Amino acid sequence: MGKSLRTLVALLIVSRLRQLSDEQVVFGVQENRYMQYLCNVADSELFDFVNPSTLCKFRQRLGEKGTYLIESTVFDSLREAGVILAETLMMDSTVLVNNLIYPNDVRLVFQAFTKMGIFARQYSLKIWWDEVHLKKRWRAFGRSKSNQRATFLTEFHQMFVPALQTFRCHWDTINTSNRDHKLLAVLNLLNAQTEQKLAGERHIENRLVSLDEIDARPIKKGKTFPACEFGSTVQMTFNRQGFMVTTENFIGQPGDATLYAETLSRFQKRMQTDPQTVVTDLGFRSATNFESTSDSTAHVFLGRSNDVIEAQRDFCRRARSATEGFIAVAKNLRGFGKSLYKRCLDDRIWTLLCQMAYNLKKLLQLKRDGKLAHESLRKLGLAI
Repeated sequence: MGKSLRTLVALLIVSRLRQLSDEQVVFGVQENRYMQYLCNVADSELFDFVNPSTLCKFRQRLGEKGTYLIESTVFDSLREAGVILAETLMMDSTVLVNNLIYPNDVRLVFQAFTKMGIFARQYSLKIWWDEVHLKKRWRAFGRSKSNQRATFLTEFHQMFVPALQTFRCHWDTINTSNRDHKLLAVLNLLNAQTEQKLAGERHIENRLVSLDEIDARPIKKGKTFPACEFGSTVQMTFNRQGFMVTTENFIGQPGDATLYAETLSRFQKRMQTDPQTVVTDLGFRSATNFESTSDSTAHVFLGRSNDVIEAQRDFCRRARSATEGFIAVAKNLRGFGKSLYKRCLDDRIWTLLCQMAYNLKKLLQLKRDGKLAHESLRKLGLAI
């Protein structure tokens, strides 16, 4: 028998609200009466109601579309109850860091040998490189100084090139899976990238930083520390209350100015109205973005005070500062600091689940502080 949809969705929500792993959230339900009530787990089923691996399979079956359906259902309920207001749009982007070891070029080549070793064991092939020598040189690299990296990269690349050629021969003769097709493409990309690095190129487009997280990219966002983060870009919009209205994931670092019109349209579609005020930083500033803003939007603040009338300047500056605060809360307390899922598609699922948890937390905060109208609480079933 399939598991209860109510229980599985509630477990996903609780796991993001409390920042718990699959194992931890199942254990938490067994220990916490409030979680048990929310997830609709009977006492008689408490100690075997679900296996943690079921949550992973459930997310895979949901995919991006199913997860978005859950998140949008929660969001639309809050919007229709009058909790989420659309007067102000606050837009910014940040980095969703991937869960990977800080990359270097030699580690990538060594990791490629590990991937080819897994392939060899899968098809019962004999290792076609000197594995003892490879590990010995890897340990030597670990003890080396930073100024010796170029020498070790050359050495490891010289071992990698013939190994890759043999891998291609095995790949041609074996009926491989689609997964192996992707591995060959990644290894070819790594070989070309390493050749560019050895040729002295410093800026490599779409640079590969991990063979496990092949969608991760080095991204700089103008911070002092860390100067560079490895992951994907998340475009966010908030309203002045602090609710997260829209999110979108991008591979690499697209220019903020090029994303403005699309993000504004997404906000309008979700809120079913135009915002009265738009607030961004200078990264979104361009003449095209001013022109693409609807005439029904009274105030457009794209990073400079003279963009709006004097009466609105203080409000817009405060809103701009608040945007940074909302993003800081999202990254440090709501799961946007690091994605524990792999690939960009799974990062999108992680983002949607964290967005749902963020908005539910914001709802609880406003209710606790008495900042929600009684009619809104009544529509949500939180008041009589």
